[in-house]
Amino acid sequence: MARILIVTPAPRGSRKGNRITANRWSRLLKASGHDVRISEEFTGQRCDVLIAFHALKSAASIDRCSQTSPDRPIILLLTGTDLYGDIHRNKAAADSLNKASRLVLLQSHGIHELPARLHSKVRVIIQSAEPPRRSPQPLKRAFEICVSGHLRPVKDPFRAALASRKLPASSKIQITHIGSALSPTMERRAVDEMVRNDRYRWLGEVSNSKARQLLARSRLLVLSSKMEGGANVISEAIAASVPVLASRISGSIGLLGDDYPGFFEVGSTAQLTALMNRCEDDADFYGELLFHVKQLAPQFTPKCEQESLRQLISDVCSDS
Repeated sequence: MARILIVTPAPRGSRKGNRITANRWSRLLKASGHDVRISEEFTGQRCDVLIAFHALKSAASIDRCSQTSPDRPIILLLTGTDLYGDIHRNKAAADSLNKASRLVLLQSHGIHELPARLHSKVRVIIQSAEPPRRSPQPLKRAFEICVSGHLRPVKDPFRAALASRKLPASSKIQITHIGSALSPTMERRAVDEMVRNDRYRWLGEVSNSKARQLLARSRLLVLSSKMEGGANVISEAIAASVPVLASRISGSIGLLGDDYPGFFEVGSTAQLTALMNRCEDDADFYGELLFHVKQLAPQFTPKCEQESLRQLISDVCSDS
């Protein structure tokens, strides 16, 4: 058994991805027999292993840990803003890479953002999701498409709504958008979109259980982000056998595969409209997407994630 401290900048009760992942990892590691605690920073707490989320936001904790106990293993989980931004332009974030014993990626494509000298430190851990206990039936009156994520610019959150405006009048596609608005501007835009677009409905923030049920009853998930480290909502969609239409970004390619047929170029409303329309009208194409998702599902189970974490802790403890 190891005493493990998980440091994440997302506070207790946060619905952000980092905190959700920290809570899930804590449960899985405890189930493997470890003593696990979560904190927003390292301030000298007793632990055998430090797991830090975010190279920049946890840089001070990583530095403090490496200074006070140079032999203590540090595992750094790299987020999307780390991989595709901070580590390339911020010295503190780059220094965190060097101080860490292991670097965890949430999808395999992210390794291309790291210098070759660090590749031996890298471990890929795919985020898991539980399948729904009872699969809800899709809506009969509509071809429902789910957009799940907080409303902020990096998510390009209204791309599906814009794409739905260009659908033929005969289409039954409806967009159900869940996630909180992180600025008044985003909230106003969501409300305005509902006024002008009959196909779009924004529900705001909902409980985790309701979000999973809404996703599970949907025909598709649209993830239109400009940047992702490895979106957990893709794991949730795959666990629920819901096909994904995703912007062609590294973080999503690393989860869905280069040959996945449901990609569109970042910001391309026309391509997304065409894909949505094809999914509704072409049963063979929709079946192809569903086949890919079901083939991927075994990689996204809690058992696989728990085993990856177990092996990671075993590796760093045997090294120290």
